[in-house]
Amino acid sequence: MNDPTSVSELGERPLISRLSAVFGSVPNPDVPLGAGPDDCAVVDISENEYMVITTDMLHRKTDFPLCMTPWQIGWMSAAVNFSDVASMGARPIGFLSAMGISKDTDLSFVDEISRGMNDCAKFCGTSVIGGDIDTHAELTITGTALGKVSKSELLTRRGAKPGDLVCVTGFTGSAGAALYALENDIDIPASLLNTLLEPVPRVNEAQKLSRTGAVTSMMDTSDGLAMSLHDLADLNNVGFIIDENSLPMQEEIISHVTSGRSELTDFALYTGGDFELLFTVSPNMLEVAQSACYLNVIGNVVDRELGTTFRCHNGKNLTIYRKGYLQLGN
Repeated sequence: MNDPTSVSELGERPLISRLSAVFGSVPNPDVPLGAGPDDCAVVDISENEYMVITTDMLHRKTDFPLCMTPWQIGWMSAAVNFSDVASMGARPIGFLSAMGISKDTDLSFVDEISRGMNDCAKFCGTSVIGGDIDTHAELTITGTALGKVSKSELLTRRGAKPGDLVCVTGFTGSAGAALYALENDIDIPASLLNTLLEPVPRVNEAQKLSRTGAVTSMMDTSDGLAMSLHDLADLNNVGFIIDENSLPMQEEIISHVTSGRSELTDFALYTGGDFELLFTVSPNMLEVAQSACYLNVIGNVVDRELGTTFRCHNGKNLTIYRKGYLQLGN
């Protein structure tokens, strides 16, 4: 097999690893965690605290459904970044945005995007603190979010071990089901549609969880539950068994989108955009974690040789494949 020569042939995850190797080749004593698999870079800023920093780029054609209002575009542009800050257990402290917009864009459109960003930042307990504007053929928004966290409370993707419980906040598959409904002209209630158009970053839940000491690893599920499980499995050299009957799914998916069990499973595992937290918890600390926020236990961490599998309602185990939302489509 020939070596890949283009980014589409290589794929998103391998490309990130390739670039991280380049960027990480120069040691930086001020950055305990730099370019790599975690959701944010971690900067040492004081004796007791870290700053976490993340950035995300979104495009009109690939990231914003046509029905989105400009306010929702602004909200999502901020939310995707604050979700990364949340996954590190950090408190958001600021948001910056670089917007590429065409010269003939209505000022009211830009105003509403800005209001959406500002409202999301306010929801997360912070504000928009700067950015840049440039002309661009396609609406393109790059956001950068900053956060602070106590060194003893920093959460990363590393730390899961066999015996831990696998947990998620909120629901699984909601945003994917909403997107499917939009693409197939299925009428759905706002309670489901807004999971896609107005995702809620779990900043409050994450900070509370980080203070408990119960969480052993954490990330968000923006790329889908299955993809996130595989990312954690690779980093921690473990496997997972996920229980079908424990997956939390909105009733609106069953009542408006599909009642088929296999389709429900596909939504829950293989669609992205939920921006929930996926985390592992020491079993003796479950009650402590439950006191911090509402969560669902969906499975167990197991030895690597057992793989990442899905325990079905009929008792069979099926392989959970490494697939989900990928920007580069491989």
